[in-house]
Amino acid sequence: MLPQLSFKETQLGHSRVKTAYQEKEQSLKALLRAKHADSRTTLYLRAFKREQILEVWAKEARKDTYTLLKTYAFCASSGVLGPKLREGDLQIPEGLYTINHFNPESKFHLSLGLNYPNASDRFRADARKPGGEIYIHGNCVTVGCIPLTDDLIKELYVLAIEARHDGQSAIPVHIFPARMDADGMRFLQTQTTDKALSAFWQNLQTIFTPFEKTHKLRETRIGKNGIYELV
Repeated sequence: MLPQLSFKETQLGHSRVKTAYQEKEQSLKALLRAKHADSRTTLYLRAFKREQILEVWAKEARKDTYTLLKTYAFCASSGVLGPKLREGDLQIPEGLYTINHFNPESKFHLSLGLNYPNASDRFRADARKPGGEIYIHGNCVTVGCIPLTDDLIKELYVLAIEARHDGQSAIPVHIFPARMDADGMRFLQTQTTDKALSAFWQNLQTIFTPFEKTHKLRETRIGKNGIYELV
């Protein structure tokens, strides 16, 4: 019986992934060493729609505190501030997700899928057609995903494979409407008169603030009425 291939080995069987490793692996290893996160790396991704950036945070698995590793600019965007509610609304979701799909043969070069809709989304989104197939991917087109360019998705894809290879089964991806500090919240208050949307954003702020202060990521759950809760 032939030995079963590991997840990383399976991914490296695809030409785009192999090329990504050839182009990016050594520079990423050097970056991780420089950030003191080069052993069994754990990732956390944090996106801000207003600023149109994706932050990549990393830490060694035995440590508690994350370090900002990279910041990527969205190369295109769609929709407006506010959560995704239905198929075809062009919205980038807002909320707490994990990467649940690695696509090495994506139409958008390489792509990392998010577990939208989650239980919180299902509480407020269209029950029949909430939409789906939300990815962080290459290229520079989007109808609700986060595109980074083909070159930059190679970096992120390699980092995500390495984190998975090191034992991180769930890579968290938190998507916020804006930086939810005092200035950001004042701005968001000018963007809606919808009390339900304001309450949703205030709920997301309770997730944003502890990490912003400590760079430690706390466990979360989805409670009653789709509310995100710190455990």
